[in-house]
Amino acid sequence: MTRFDAATEEPRRELFADAIRAHEERESAFLTVETETQDEGRSPWLQFADGILNVDCTDDELDRVKELLNDYPAFRIDELESPEDADGTNVHIAARADPERVAEFVDRLFIAVYEQPADYRAWIAAI
Repeated sequence: MTRFDAATEEPRRELFADAIRAHEERESAFLTVETETQDEGRSPWLQFADGILNVDCTDDELDRVKELLNDYPAFRIDELESPEDADGTNVHIAARADPERVAEFVDRLFIAVYEQPADYRAWIAAI
């Protein structure tokens, strides 16, 4: 992999798919994608490993995750964890699809769930 960030739809999706392939080829522990900080100071992120996407969500964001999953029948919530000492829910999403389809889902997740603008910048923080 030679590039690690992108700020428009097609290059972001290519970046995500390339990073997923690199993660699988390297057999690394996980892949981490981060985005720019939002107004409330949160920086949306996700991790991917062994076909599972891992994200943290508020209650409203979790509702939007569930709505987004209606468009992706090969994706499903595998686990929900809401520790008492933390706000929100950690969501594990089983993503049984090729890297391009996972990349499309990841891009839509940042826009639809975390309400990132269409020109949001994402970068690969760890492979």
